Amino acid sequence: MTLFDVLTFLGGLSLFLFGMSILGRALERRAGPNLKNMLGRITASKTGGILSGIGITTLIQSSSATTVMIVGFVNSGLLTLSQAINVIIGANVGMTTTAWILSLSGISSENIIIQLFKPTSFSPVFAFIGIIMYMFCKSQKKKDTGTIMLGFAVLMTGMDMMSGSVAPLSQMPKFQNVLVAFDSPVVGLLAGTVFTAAIQSSAAAIGVLQVLSATGSMTYGKAIPIIMGMNIGTCITAILSSLDASKSAKRSALAHLLFNVFGAVVLLTVFIIVKAALAPVLLMQSCTLYGIALVHTVFNVITMIIITPLSSILEKAVLKIIPGAKEDEIENLLDDRLLNTPTLAIEESRIIAVDMASVAVEAMNDAISLFDEYDKDVAQGVRNDEEKADRYEDMLGTYLVKISAFHLSDADSAEVTKLMRAIGDFERITDHAKSILIQLEHSKEKNIEFSVEARRELKVLTEALKEILALSYVTFVNNDVATAKKVEPLEQVIDSISETLRSNHIKRLKQGECSVESGFIWNDMLTDFIRTSDHCSNIAGAVIDLADYNMNIHSSLREFKTQSEEFKETFDKYSEKYAI
Repeated sequence: MTLFDVLTFLGGLSLFLFGMSILGRALERRAGPNLKNMLGRITASKTGGILSGIGITTLIQSSSATTVMIVGFVNSGLLTLSQAINVIIGANVGMTTTAWILSLSGISSENIIIQLFKPTSFSPVFAFIGIIMYMFCKSQKKKDTGTIMLGFAVLMTGMDMMSGSVAPLSQMPKFQNVLVAFDSPVVGLLAGTVFTAAIQSSAAAIGVLQVLSATGSMTYGKAIPIIMGMNIGTCITAILSSLDASKSAKRSALAHLLFNVFGAVVLLTVFIIVKAALAPVLLMQSCTLYGIALVHTVFNVITMIIITPLSSILEKAVLKIIPGAKEDEIENLLDDRLLNTPTLAIEESRIIAVDMASVAVEAMNDAISLFDEYDKDVAQGVRNDEEKADRYEDMLGTYLVKISAFHLSDADSAEVTKLMRAIGDFERITDHAKSILIQLEHSKEKNIEFSVEARRELKVLTEALKEILALSYVTFVNNDVATAKKVEPLEQVIDSISETLRSNHIKRLKQGECSVESGFIWNDMLTDFIRTSDHCSNIAGAVIDLADYNMNIHSSLREFKTQSEEFKETFDKYSEKYAI
């Protein structure tokens, strides 16, 4: 093997790793909607979690990336440890598809049809189509598809360069002497672990092993323990990722390590016994690319079959090794590990924003309930919700700004804009809830009472406000455009009711039925009610805009009010329902 062969190998390895990296990132972006759907299945059942792990890893071609995502979800409290273990079990099986894809380079036949399936035959076509899509298409989805094609072409080009450069190794005695060391299964296991940990990609490590199989000197007896070690080495990425995370995230990374160590130890023991007792001829035969892919798949499937019934025991072991209560800090909810997969980071943000929405609605409803009967615990709950919403807004706003710095699809970009607008409105609703609380407490301290008629009118207004809060919540949570179109007419009705209540109060003031001091409180509360309904209108407008990828909320609402017969019909219905 000459110096130029070494340089060719290093160059091929660099292209291989680079191609795998850009391929994986592009697949993550392109598969975003599918990843989001799979995330929903994770919580359904053990089988759903395992299948999701298989599906996600197959889509993004990286078990390490899948595990890092899971660490992020556990750190954020979106997944429990038991759910994370199910996904990790599936991820180990999902990563085996990479070896099968890479094994296509081993196709050898004179048949022109079969030759077309060899990557070196179609990867140049992929590269040509990919660069055209990447450079000339405006759609981010098409650009990502082009990047996937380019990444695959670069990856296979690197693998072909490595395969050609290592061919002379089969004739080198020194190389044969190095391989003798791998006759020891334990040495092979350690070598696979260290190498995979160094490059932090089991898929890439398997690819290099498949390249070495081209020398004809790598037997199945040597390769099997190395493959087992690679499964352990791939855990390093998740472990490093969890170092600055919560205990729950550390537990999920440890579960990944224990899962792979246990599987490797059990099957390596079986391998050593079989090798010593039976000495099967297969172990002495030279590996093929397909053979390595098959061994990799069989090993991971068997490990899955062994571990799945024992997942609860694995969970208990992890909890014993890393004891302590789960942290419950809002600051841990959003995890930077997910930023490399913007669609999932956005989905996590949306889940937290939904919780923020429920906090805002609850705060305002609680504040309204205090009109009937003041309760110190409920009042403190309103104050707590207002503080919680402030923290949510700071945390979500910062995280969404980070997400917006990445290349996003049109749909993801619109969703980020919607969330950034909505969290400000939800935070302001809690501010108004606290303001109403303060006004009520002030009237209680000063023994200020509203007249019977004023309380009746206020009841009508608060019922309308509770309905618009419920409508805006459903609109936001479900991206429900039909419900969103009911919000603006009701907001207009609430404005009209508020003006009527102001006029009626002035009449009562002139007749001496209400005091001047009560008038100040009355006016301030009406302002809070109006502002709350305005924020509900903004939230509904953001959802309507999202459906059309239009970020001009005022234009959308003007058009809806002036050109829609539906608006007039809904407005009339609510006007009748909440007539004073």
